[in-house]
Amino acid sequence: MYLIGFLEGAGAHFLDLIGGGIHVYASFAPVPLQVFFVSQAVLDPMVVVLAGRVRPTGVRLASGVMALDVIANRIVNWPWLQENPAWLLRPVGLLPITLFGLFVIVTSVPLLRAMKGATVHLSCTTR
Repeated sequence: MYLIGFLEGAGAHFLDLIGGGIHVYASFAPVPLQVFFVSQAVLDPMVVVLAGRVRPTGVRLASGVMALDVIANRIVNWPWLQENPAWLLRPVGLLPITLFGLFVIVTSVPLLRAMKGATVHLSCTTR
């Protein structure tokens, strides 16, 4: 699920950058959030590679990226959420980002434990 979600995110950010250039997010996001959204074109593929190689760093990076992504998207969508709280329920935008973010954060600790257990198990069997 991590790989699918982060590949989709990377694709969305690449398409945004191809279509609108480096300032594609300037119309609705302050500069620090613009930098973050643009950086996701690099961060998301990094998560895919690291998580795909079953690296704990990939799971930690995924959690950090998704926590920041959910916060950043809520900040830029706050005016619309205040006007119409149902904005959160749209099938594209905040809803899938929030659900995927929660999934990544909730599963990160068990996944890291499983990775640690697998590492310990592998090291014990090689002796």
